[in-house]
Amino acid sequence: MTIAEARVGRPRGPGRPRDEEIDGQIIAATLAIIDAGEEVTVGRVVARSGVSRAALYRRWPSLTALIAQALDGERAVPPEYPDDGDLREAVLTGLGLGSGGLAAAAAGYSEERFRQRVRLVMADRALQRTYWASHVSRRRVPLENALRRGIARGELRADLDVEACFDVIAGAVYYQLVVRGDRIDDPATISRLRAAVDVVWRGISV
Repeated sequence: MTIAEARVGRPRGPGRPRDEEIDGQIIAATLAIIDAGEEVTVGRVVARSGVSRAALYRRWPSLTALIAQALDGERAVPPEYPDDGDLREAVLTGLGLGSGGLAAAAAGYSEERFRQRVRLVMADRALQRTYWASHVSRRRVPLENALRRGIARGELRADLDVEACFDVIAGAVYYQLVVRGDRIDDPATISRLRAAVDVVWRGISV
């Protein structure tokens, strides 16, 4: 059953459907195709969502842009880190390495969806770059800002390369999940990542 078929019989007001309603249909259809392990094509998105090709292309300039947004639809830009308190602990909590763990940080974004995202972006460099520019790079900003404030307060080294520091920490997370194949809710995984942050922190602290 397509999303459009599932909506039959649901009361709707007069006039054309709202833009956000159509957007939701297209995104949901795209995610369903991704979750099914099928290749995302315009034809499949149109058939599953029940919207026209014209409606799709009015909203997304390319299939690549649509897939990138669908993959990131459940993930929000994290809030800015607090200025007070222990910066290291704030960073650990923001990364999901506090008491709630990575599973809490990934709430609403399943490990299966994460693995599908890795599979898709690694197979398509254009999608990888689009996903980076439109979504991933924005989520780095709060942590990078926190590190810069730590430099300004004299807590972190003045010559710290903030972007490289983020890459090192994030790289440790990806290594656990992509290379080692460990689960995000495994206490041993969280323990290793906290140890990795400790190593990084000793190198960047004044």
